[in-house]
Amino acid sequence: MAPAKHANSETQLARILSSLTDDKAEDVIEIDLRGKSAIGDYMVICSGRSTRQVAAIAEKLVDRLKHDLGVASKVEGKDAGDWVLIDTGDVIVHVFRPEVREFYQLEKMWLPAGEAAATQA
Repeated sequence: MAPAKHANSETQLARILSSLTDDKAEDVIEIDLRGKSAIGDYMVICSGRSTRQVAAIAEKLVDRLKHDLGVASKVEGKDAGDWVLIDTGDVIVHVFRPEVREFYQLEKMWLPAGEAAATQA
Protein backbone atom coordinates (compact mmCIF):
# COMPACT_ATOMS: atom_id res chain seq x y z
CA MET A 1 0.00 0.00 0.00
CA ALA A 2 1.43 3.40 -0.97
CA PRO A 3 1.67 6.04 1.75
CA ALA A 4 -1.27 8.44 1.71
CA LYS A 5 -0.96 12.20 2.08
CA HIS A 6 -3.36 12.14 5.02
CA ALA A 7 -4.96 9.04 6.41
CA ASN A 8 -8.26 9.80 8.13
CA SER A 9 -9.03 8.46 11.58
CA GLU A 10 -11.12 5.56 10.26
CA THR A 11 -8.27 4.43 7.98
CA GLN A 12 -5.81 4.72 10.85
CA LEU A 13 -8.14 2.79 13.17
CA ALA A 14 -8.55 -0.04 10.65
CA ARG A 15 -4.76 -0.34 10.20
CA ILE A 16 -4.20 -0.21 13.97
CA LEU A 17 -6.73 -2.98 14.63
CA SER A 18 -5.22 -5.08 11.83
CA SER A 19 -1.70 -4.61 13.24
CA LEU A 20 -2.80 -5.52 16.76
CA THR A 21 -4.48 -8.68 15.45
CA ASP A 22 -1.36 -9.61 13.46
CA ASP A 23 0.79 -9.27 16.60
CA LYS A 24 -1.63 -11.21 18.82
CA ALA A 25 -2.58 -8.34 21.11
CA GLU A 26 -5.18 -9.49 23.64
CA ASP A 27 -8.47 -7.98 24.86
CA VAL A 28 -8.56 -5.26 22.20
CA ILE A 29 -11.15 -2.58 22.94
CA GLU A 30 -12.05 0.24 20.56
CA ILE A 31 -13.64 3.38 22.03
CA ASP A 32 -15.27 6.04 19.85
CA LEU A 33 -14.30 9.46 21.25
CA ARG A 34 -15.93 11.59 18.54
CA GLY A 35 -18.06 14.22 20.23
CA LYS A 36 -16.80 13.19 23.68
CA SER A 37 -13.22 14.46 23.72
CA ALA A 38 -10.87 16.65 21.73
CA ILE A 39 -7.90 14.32 22.35
CA GLY A 40 -8.73 12.19 19.31
CA ASP A 41 -11.45 10.40 17.37
CA TYR A 42 -10.75 6.92 18.74
CA MET A 43 -8.96 5.21 21.60
CA VAL A 44 -7.77 1.61 21.42
CA ILE A 45 -6.76 -0.33 24.52
CA CYS A 46 -5.10 -3.74 24.39
CA SER A 47 -2.77 -6.04 26.28
CA GLY A 48 0.43 -7.94 25.60
CA ARG A 49 1.51 -10.92 27.69
CA SER A 50 4.95 -9.56 28.65
CA THR A 51 7.03 -6.39 28.58
CA ARG A 52 8.79 -7.74 25.49
CA GLN A 53 5.50 -8.36 23.66
CA VAL A 54 4.09 -4.96 24.70
CA ALA A 55 7.18 -3.19 23.32
CA ALA A 56 7.13 -5.29 20.12
CA ILE A 57 3.41 -4.65 19.49
CA ALA A 58 3.99 -0.90 19.89
CA GLU A 59 7.14 -0.80 17.75
CA LYS A 60 5.55 -2.75 14.88
CA LEU A 61 2.40 -0.63 15.04
CA VAL A 62 4.36 2.62 14.78
CA ASP A 63 6.41 1.22 11.86
CA ARG A 64 3.30 0.01 10.00
CA LEU A 65 1.48 3.33 10.43
CA LYS A 66 4.47 5.23 9.07
CA HIS A 67 5.19 2.81 6.21
CA ASP A 68 1.62 2.02 5.13
CA LEU A 69 -0.15 5.33 5.79
CA GLY A 70 2.61 7.93 6.16
CA VAL A 71 1.40 8.64 9.71
CA ALA A 72 3.98 9.73 12.29
CA SER A 73 3.18 8.78 15.88
CA LYS A 74 4.30 10.04 19.27
CA VAL A 75 5.32 7.20 21.58
CA GLU A 76 5.72 7.14 25.36
CA GLY A 77 6.77 4.27 27.63
CA LYS A 78 8.26 1.87 25.07
CA ASP A 79 11.49 1.39 27.02
CA ALA A 80 9.71 0.18 30.17
CA GLY A 81 7.22 -2.02 28.31
CA ASP A 82 4.53 -1.89 31.02
CA TRP A 83 2.30 0.68 29.33
CA VAL A 84 3.04 2.14 25.91
CA LEU A 85 1.02 5.07 24.62
CA ILE A 86 0.95 5.71 20.87
CA ASP A 87 -0.67 8.93 19.66
CA THR A 88 -1.29 9.54 15.95
CA GLY A 89 -3.21 12.75 16.63
CA ASP A 90 -6.48 11.07 15.59
CA VAL A 91 -6.18 7.71 17.38
CA ILE A 92 -4.66 7.00 20.78
CA VAL A 93 -3.47 3.46 21.44
CA HIS A 94 -2.64 2.08 24.89
CA VAL A 95 -0.73 -1.21 25.00
CA PHE A 96 -0.53 -2.65 28.53
CA ARG A 97 0.80 -5.60 30.43
CA PRO A 98 -2.36 -7.19 31.93
CA GLU A 99 -1.49 -6.29 35.54
CA VAL A 100 -0.87 -2.64 34.67
CA ARG A 101 -4.08 -2.48 32.62
CA GLU A 102 -6.05 -3.90 35.52
CA PHE A 103 -4.54 -1.33 37.88
CA TYR A 104 -5.39 1.74 35.75
CA GLN A 105 -8.71 0.48 34.32
CA LEU A 106 -8.90 3.07 31.52
CA GLU A 107 -11.95 1.34 30.07
CA LYS A 108 -13.99 2.34 33.12
CA MET A 109 -13.08 5.98 32.56
CA TRP A 110 -14.06 6.07 28.89
CA LEU A 111 -16.87 3.57 28.41
CA PRO A 112 -20.41 3.93 29.81
CA ALA A 113 -21.11 1.91 32.97
CA GLY A 114 -21.46 -1.78 32.25
CA GLU A 115 -20.12 -1.54 28.70
CA ALA A 116 -16.47 -2.09 29.72
CA ALA A 117 -17.26 -5.51 31.21
CA ALA A 118 -19.40 -6.49 28.23
CA THR A 119 -16.72 -5.38 25.74
CA GLN A 120 -14.04 -7.54 27.37
CA ALA A 121 -16.21 -10.67 27.60
